[in-house]
Amino acid sequence: MTEDTLDALPDVLPRAAEGLFDSKRPVFVGSAPGRLDVLGGIADYSGSLVLEMPLAERTRVFVQPSSNLSTRVVSVSPIGEGPARVFEHVDWRSLGEFASWGNFDAARDFFGKSSETRWVAYVLGSVIALLQIRREKIAHGWRVLVESSVPEGKGVSSSAALEVASMRAFCSALVHGMESHAIAVLSQVVENRIAGAPCGIMDQLASACGKPGSLLAIRCRPDQVEGAIVIPDSIRFWGIDSGVRHEIASVGGDVVDYTSVRVGAFAGRRMLREELVSLEYLTELTPEDYESRFAGLLPERIVGDDFLARFGETGDTVTKIDPSREYAVRVPTEHPIYENARVERFAAILRDEPEIGDDRLRELGDLMFASHESYSACGLGSTGTDRLVELVRELGADRGLFGAKITGGGSGGTVAILARSDAEDAVREVAERYGHERGISPDVFDPMPGR
Repeated sequence: MTEDTLDALPDVLPRAAEGLFDSKRPVFVGSAPGRLDVLGGIADYSGSLVLEMPLAERTRVFVQPSSNLSTRVVSVSPIGEGPARVFEHVDWRSLGEFASWGNFDAARDFFGKSSETRWVAYVLGSVIALLQIRREKIAHGWRVLVESSVPEGKGVSSSAALEVASMRAFCSALVHGMESHAIAVLSQVVENRIAGAPCGIMDQLASACGKPGSLLAIRCRPDQVEGAIVIPDSIRFWGIDSGVRHEIASVGGDVVDYTSVRVGAFAGRRMLREELVSLEYLTELTPEDYESRFAGLLPERIVGDDFLARFGETGDTVTKIDPSREYAVRVPTEHPIYENARVERFAAILRDEPEIGDDRLRELGDLMFASHESYSACGLGSTGTDRLVELVRELGADRGLFGAKITGGGSGGTVAILARSDAEDAVREVAERYGHERGISPDVFDPMPGR
């Protein structure tokens, strides 16, 4: 978080941002990277350990209090190219009122009313959340420029990068200092309560606390950062974008998406608590405990109305059961239990063995492949990501490629790849072959520089 003059801004402002800032007043700057979900993914909301890597792609947010009550937000990605998104509002007082206690729902309704305003929730939601904490009103609007190289809809957490960068910029303007962990926690509030997206805190912590050359280990119970695991020099992680944006699957004739899988996992937890009252997170169970004591207690599927009649709500604070919808229960419940065990083993290998030989690389890769298959069993795979994983298998260890998996919320997006450090040519070949088959030019994501 920094305070600077217009000298801190990019050299070439887009036309939409011309005249946006007053050259004589300070500008507050926040920055945050995208992230690659190496292992853990959708098990975060069930208390899993997750391993996240910051990317070179970043979002920067430049903020300046305006001299009147009007607010203007300009977003460009990447800067100077393509059309800019612009949001304008005449009177900040009407937006500032959303900061009153318990009024986040009003902010969500305002920003969510159209696609033209929905993206602004991730930016101005930060200042609304901060003002609620400060319990005060401000007598001015804002001038905001968003400049980002983190692509949207590709599974590398563009929303978290935007939230964290915005929170850092507005913290500089309003609070003058907040620790990275606290910024991540408040950014999740923006995502859940104002943007209305039912995500865990994994993405925000990864963007706020990730370190170059390392995997950030997060125990999502709910937000315990267990430190950075240094990536050995002999290996490297890349990401390849599938070009598929949230390909919705059908399992058993039912449409499956991230929210329905999350509901199924929380429904399973609620059922298991009939036998184990103290169970707070599914990942408190080992696979052995689950198989020996609890696997037979869960139905494959349940209709929402039947669940509500027998058990009441699931206990999840950010999703609700649709009484008319049928949900898978067993597989979404099993996924985080087995995924957490995979992540624990993956992390232990990297922590305990600074020199990673081919045998351990194969084991690490197999854990990633198993994670990918588990996503698919939940209904969160996609044809594009499946093909990328298949190409990694085809080139294989002989070319230095050992593992791959779908990332983040699934249903498309980016595939994470584990390879030897000298295997970049093989990674690029996977991207080229996939792109040729699909008629696209897929993005290849690199780690944050500085390892």
